[in-house]
Amino acid sequence: MTPGVGPAVLPEPPGAPRLPGVLHVRFASADGTPVGAGQFEQLLRLLAQFTPTVEALPPDAALVDVRGALRYFDRDAEGIAELIRLRALVWHGVRCTIGVGANPLLARMAAQGAAPGETRAVPDDAEAVAAFLDRRPPSALHGVGPATARALSAYGLDSIGRVAAAPPATLQRILGAKTGRVVHERARGIDPTPVAPNAAARSMGAEHRFAHDELDPVRRRRALLSLADGLGARMRASGQVARALTLTVRYADRSTTTRTRRLDGPTAHGPALTEAAYALHAALGLQRARVRSVALRAEDLCRAELAARQLTFDPSDDKAHRIEAAVDRARARFGAAVVRPAAALGGSSPRRDRPQP
Repeated sequence: MTPGVGPAVLPEPPGAPRLPGVLHVRFASADGTPVGAGQFEQLLRLLAQFTPTVEALPPDAALVDVRGALRYFDRDAEGIAELIRLRALVWHGVRCTIGVGANPLLARMAAQGAAPGETRAVPDDAEAVAAFLDRRPPSALHGVGPATARALSAYGLDSIGRVAAAPPATLQRILGAKTGRVVHERARGIDPTPVAPNAAARSMGAEHRFAHDELDPVRRRRALLSLADGLGARMRASGQVARALTLTVRYADRSTTTRTRRLDGPTAHGPALTEAAYALHAALGLQRARVRSVALRAEDLCRAELAARQLTFDPSDDKAHRIEAAVDRARARFGAAVVRPAAALGGSSPRRDRPQP
């Protein structure tokens, strides 16, 4: 098999049982530190040797649908996960924590409960899935944030088992029609979301690691301001703009929350990126969370000259862009640290990934 080229996906025979075949793979260096952007891209190519259905989840994870490759490799999903784990360790010195399930939801949750470097699978059996989910808090479900979990707990629905047993109409009254329906399905282990192959190379990101687990939202916002300002400068220097922004928050227990927001229009403007980052952070409702690091990733990049720009008659907007251009020129001549947002002063410099072409 040619390196970097996955096998053709072989269709499952008609009437074949639906086997667990979705993997959630989380990467970490041997010393436990996150992988860099260049290494992440190499690891995605490793996954592509097994299947073309790979959905990158920057900065350090991916969803992989291997159902069509089971017959090709003559292994079940756990066997393929073991191959991935061994190759990543031997070829790249990276440990993989892998969850195996019948859909992305179960695969993610299996990976959450796995120890570093471990593979954990959820059998595709209704009773086994119910037992796996039963006593976990609603916040363990992907897409259920702190605010939704608090709303459920206020009605005594403080475990996934209780949420699954609640009538759908009750959940819809508490959460709204659409959200209530989705939460009810996920509490029963149902997730029809497909693994969507994407191009991780069309993004660039940066991460800020706090010296101590951070409880202060002001310091977290300061870090986000610095990250957004740096991302905007890097995009403008490379002639690119982003259509979306992703925030990843890593907590003291090493778990993470990732949220993505589509921007109003393609942009590399620092204030627009900062506003989106603040909105993503506020939506998480992190009142007492101990945050170890925050990361921003500019997604769906395109060339600036090909992107449409919303016209405005606001003179302050034009002034902000002119000031930003002057700052870019100063940084290009005297260094990136010569000009920084005033509100970002007092925090340490963020760690950044290499921009991805």
